[in-house]
Amino acid sequence: MAFSLFGKKKKDKSSGGPRYHNLEVKKVINETSDAITIVFKQPEEKISYKSGQFLTLILTIDGKEVRRCYSLCSSPYVDEDLAVSIKRVDKGLVSNYLNDQCKAGDVIKVLEPMGTFTTEFSPSNKRHLILFSGGSGITPMMSIIKSTLSQEADSLVSLIYANRNIDSIIFHDELEKMQDHYEGRLHVIHILDDAPMNWQGYSGLLNQELLKKLFERIPNWGYDKTTYLMCGPEGMMKNVESLLKLENIPSENVFKESFVQGIIDKGEDKDSKKKDDKKQHEVLIHYDGEDYQINVKPGNSILESALDQGVDLPYSCQSGLCTACRCKKIKGEMRMSEEEGLSEAEIKDGYVLICVGHPLSDDLELEVG
Repeated sequence: MAFSLFGKKKKDKSSGGPRYHNLEVKKVINETSDAITIVFKQPEEKISYKSGQFLTLILTIDGKEVRRCYSLCSSPYVDEDLAVSIKRVDKGLVSNYLNDQCKAGDVIKVLEPMGTFTTEFSPSNKRHLILFSGGSGITPMMSIIKSTLSQEADSLVSLIYANRNIDSIIFHDELEKMQDHYEGRLHVIHILDDAPMNWQGYSGLLNQELLKKLFERIPNWGYDKTTYLMCGPEGMMKNVESLLKLENIPSENVFKESFVQGIIDKGEDKDSKKKDDKKQHEVLIHYDGEDYQINVKPGNSILESALDQGVDLPYSCQSGLCTACRCKKIKGEMRMSEEEGLSEAEIKDGYVLICVGHPLSDDLELEVG
């Protein structure tokens, strides 16, 4: 009944690498003044995915290939097509390009759906999902909400959704309709930074006092039947995590999906680079039934070296957050310059991210997936 951070999607072993799709844009929906939803036609061989997963969009902008991952807001149980929502990011190359240029009829290359911010849905489930979302962090939540309400008649969803102002609320009308349709099973609580004079809801920062008020408004089903999910800006999620700890919410009941927008081009961790060996290392990677011996030079990531040597591994953000390049460490030593994308449980179980991974021994052996 709890969320799974370890669900694997079976790969097509005949593909010899990541599966790519060329998807036609069916329509573009203007959600707000700075956010759109791109609806893709399902190809003849339908793409399967799980609620909460993301698509990696691959575009050529100014002659250079760029990749960005965007969460699916569509539900595999409810929606015929695939859809992602994209909010403009200040100086964001891809988000601004898509908001300005994307139109019906365009064809965009995408990597197969990935991500572990997922759960299995069953008519026998009876659980309470409490979702904390900020801005475009609503995107994977919409997929999860639609799937939960359509597949689990005895489950309840409470959404706490923070935005700058009313006009910036993505899916505002759709959420209102869903709340009416699933009366008593979906509770939406909006929080605005800049609330109008006639605003009847909550405003300001999500602090301990406000959290207590919110918890008084939503049903208490007990820890054993409640899961807490969050997706939004890192600052918001860290604040929510701290508040949930103060409320003595068990950490195993709390899951989050980290954003990658805004830190794609972050600077190198120069201090941590000093920890690397000053010599080249050999890394053995198992992927899609094949073994690849990768030479990793000092200072280079494992993923960077693999791509340079022609090994087509799955990746997206290259910032250690999207987990598209997640591997299981079989043996050997390595360090990651960024661990935010993995949960404590995943790290304990030996999962690593090779986009921010650097080998520290010659016996490092990894399995992709």
